[in-house]
Amino acid sequence: MISDIRPIRTRRCRIAALRREDAPALLAITDASVTARVHVLPEPFTLADAEALIASGCFLGVRGRGDGALLGVVGVHPSAGCEVEVGYWFAAAARGRGLAAEAVEAVIEALADVAPARRIVAECLPENRPSWRLLERVGFSATGRKGARPGRELLAWRAPAGGVRFDVC
Repeated sequence: MISDIRPIRTRRCRIAALRREDAPALLAITDASVTARVHVLPEPFTLADAEALIASGCFLGVRGRGDGALLGVVGVHPSAGCEVEVGYWFAAAARGRGLAAEAVEAVIEALADVAPARRIVAECLPENRPSWRLLERVGFSATGRKGARPGRELLAWRAPAGGVRFDVC
């Protein structure tokens, strides 16, 4: 699915698939503040972990438009059914500036274009208020369902109020 998404440019970011040579930069932005929240990441996160994550082909790198520095990551994970899940993390220095919302929204819109029949979902810890607000700001709504990961709740993009949505694919 990542291969279907063409490189994206936003006002402040460039977004494209992570490349093998991005592994050291990915390691640098994936600190304990990230691994504590992102259930699938090991602690400690090593260079070998970064290389394996990139090799999976499910992650886009978010770079600054000016210097090209890696600021964050957006994961795109299709399921066997009609859903595709997105997840993200950003370097500590890139948080609180609206970059994550800008990047996640751009990726979601690109996904909607390349996979219009798929339901776009995300899982979030309810107590992770900054991430929950970001998801709501870019069009996600709580579904009232538990996520697959411990303590998380499922949100769906452009779901109607009340979280009821039917998709046919």
